[in-house]
Amino acid sequence: MNKAIIVGASSGMGRALACELKAKGYTVGLMARRRTLLEELRAHLGNHAYVKVCDLSNSATAMESLRELIVEMGGVDVVVVSAGIGHLNPDLNWDLEQETILVNALGFAAMANVAFTHFQRQGRGHLVGITSVSALIGNRTAPAYNATKAFASNYLDGLRQKAAKENLSIVIADIQPGFVDTAMAKSPIKFWVASPETAAAQIMRAIQRKTAHAYVSRRWRLLAWILKSLPEPVLRRL
Repeated sequence: MNKAIIVGASSGMGRALACELKAKGYTVGLMARRRTLLEELRAHLGNHAYVKVCDLSNSATAMESLRELIVEMGGVDVVVVSAGIGHLNPDLNWDLEQETILVNALGFAAMANVAFTHFQRQGRGHLVGITSVSALIGNRTAPAYNATKAFASNYLDGLRQKAAKENLSIVIADIQPGFVDTAMAKSPIKFWVASPETAAAQIMRAIQRKTAHAYVSRRWRLLAWILKSLPEPVLRRL
């Protein structure tokens, strides 16, 4: 039976993806800050679910928690890093900027590092990072959020290059959602909003196909192409 760990499984896309993986026959490991929500999800999933509390704002303890869960599960085939936070922060409150950087950049890289190292030793594996279409451009009202998503996307690309250079059987996937109807989606713009369940179903397909890069929902691929093509003066006015 295949085994998967979802970091950020307590709500939103992570929770929905845990249900998708369980439905496909995976044994699932659930990681997040809120134990109560994790236990509720484990009860919903039934058998073949493990729970481990972790807080990505403390990367050292989060890394140890992921290592422990991998051992408890007897190894793992897929690690999905879905955890993240986002703040609209036009006043540049540093506490909010720092929290976003700690979780979305340092915490993300810490989880990806543990997963990649495990897959190196194991000889195979599949790392899935949930980044965002926000990685494509800056954002004056949420500068740290967009910047950290760009960091995460490029970190995954670096790991993908490393796996290829070393001829490792490790799939590195960058999944970039657009607007998904979750508690973190604070933008007043409601454009092509997907439900967590729709997003999870598309992420599951990308996992099954071992896709290296995917937009969720798929229509965001067109907007991403447009954003990449726009000149800098136009982007600054968006």
